[in-house]
Amino acid sequence: MITTNPFSILAETVPPILMQWFVITMAILVIVGTLVDIIHKKNVKYFFENAKKAKLSATKTLNTTERISVISKTIVSDIATTSELGVGQRRAAHLLGMYGTIIFWIGSVIMIFCYVDPSSNTPSVWPMVWHMGAIMTVLGGSWFWFFLRVDVYSEAQPWYRIIKADLFVLALIASSLFGLIWSFLQSLNLSDRWDDKVFLVFYIVSNLVLFGGVYWSKFAHMFYKPGAAIQKNLAEADGSRDNLPPPADAPEQFGPGIKREEPKHY
Repeated sequence: MITTNPFSILAETVPPILMQWFVITMAILVIVGTLVDIIHKKNVKYFFENAKKAKLSATKTLNTTERISVISKTIVSDIATTSELGVGQRRAAHLLGMYGTIIFWIGSVIMIFCYVDPSSNTPSVWPMVWHMGAIMTVLGGSWFWFFLRVDVYSEAQPWYRIIKADLFVLALIASSLFGLIWSFLQSLNLSDRWDDKVFLVFYIVSNLVLFGGVYWSKFAHMFYKPGAAIQKNLAEADGSRDNLPPPADAPEQFGPGIKREEPKHY
């Protein structure tokens, strides 16, 4: 299973061009959903206006080398390793899900566009990448969903409480999980099967929800967050601090009692 390209098997009954157009359609849905989100919520407009205001209070003008240095450090630290989450379960779960999703999507695109032709031979590395990415996404997403969500961890809400903001993580977990189950059932290669087709439908529907629900989910935040992190660090470097006051240089006033419990009330 783990070294078999599930899309090449599917290509025996479904035209490869149909799979490729499905991927292209999902990409278009992401672009359209993100643009609609930008227009409706006007968060990008606010982002640029806030950055423009912050420049007026800057105490230092950064040259090109300094800006590149700040941006590079932000990409390596804040974006690639999510250092702002600190050391702990939340960061580990986030990294597991983030990199799992990235390699899952990369593996999907490469196998669908390069190795679904019946005459092609898929290098075993790509099915392994695809399956491993799906497993990482399910583990990271489930870890977050069941144990680390703020409304569950800190506000005593039940784990099965679902709101609109949960659409992204649930669809992400579902698409990876259904993809794994579909691949496993298909690899059994038994005659007169029907269950693999059921999970193929689930896999397709979960992807439609994931990529088609960008406007209603937190999918677009993946594009906003890197930009916000870069702007924050640039504001720190030029002294504008996004028009916020500097951190207070004052001694602790709450005594040792405040250290008795790990902070988790957000």
